[in-house]
Amino acid sequence: MDTNAIGSQMSARLAANIERLAERRRREAAAAPLGARIAARITAFTGSMTFVVLHLVVYGFWIVANLGWIPGVTPWDPTFVMLAMEASVEAIFLSTFVLINQNRQAEAADRRADLDLHVGLLAEDELTRLAEVIHRIAERLEVPLDQATVAEVEKTVDPDQ
Repeated sequence: MDTNAIGSQMSARLAANIERLAERRRREAAAAPLGARIAARITAFTGSMTFVVLHLVVYGFWIVANLGWIPGVTPWDPTFVMLAMEASVEAIFLSTFVLINQNRQAEAADRRADLDLHVGLLAEDELTRLAEVIHRIAERLEVPLDQATVAEVEKTVDPDQ
């Protein structure tokens, strides 16, 4: 089998694995509680330039109008107390939505870390077995090996350590 065929098989497998992971994330997102999905959408919107521009326009108008700089518009909050109160309440709610979203992301990160550890331990076990096979082949072919290195590589990793 030539290297192009091997590469295309690897690419196809890699693409399939990536698609399976993406599908898993889509399923997890769809299975999230309604409150978490709402918080994620609000957090996504509040982290956008659209949100920034909207606030610049609304707060800018509020400030300019209440300074009396717009003819025909009567100031309704000349001391800006209502603006400060509205901004404070908005900040409370937005920070709550962000925290909800961060908690959900932290849970997902914990699950991924557990999966990474599991995959790493499986790979370590497989590599240890492969090292043992290579060691036996080297002995049979009388290829000299550094026994200290071989012993270290063939050690089984204790997950508790």
